[in-house]
Amino acid sequence: MTDTDPSLEADVFARNCSSREALQNATSRWGILSLAALAEGDYRFNALRRRVDGVSERMLSQTLQTLERDGLVVRTVLESIPPKVEYSLTPLGRAVAEQLTGLIELMQSNLPAVLASREAHDKR
Repeated sequence: MTDTDPSLEADVFARNCSSREALQNATSRWGILSLAALAEGDYRFNALRRRVDGVSERMLSQTLQTLERDGLVVRTVLESIPPKVEYSLTPLGRAVAEQLTGLIELMQSNLPAVLASREAHDKR
């Protein structure tokens, strides 16, 4: 039996825990939308950019590189002329995307309540 080093245990509430950075990458504005879009299926870069309306080419590229580094996204170069690149989710990325799409669906289905709350708050 091996003892587990407590410094290796993930604790997102700890300032220097790597899980905090990974969580931030997955739940950033463009991270969550990219993962949710890729949960629908594989995308080439420009198709993903169209799906994630409003993201710049630079931000999407940075987001995908970060998600790839974290092991959530796979970048595949397709053999064609010109070469084409396709993005897909890893098994971990799929599991994360499932959770995030649940959150998205929860927020979308409760949007009328959110808007009413905002309006009431702003009147005060």
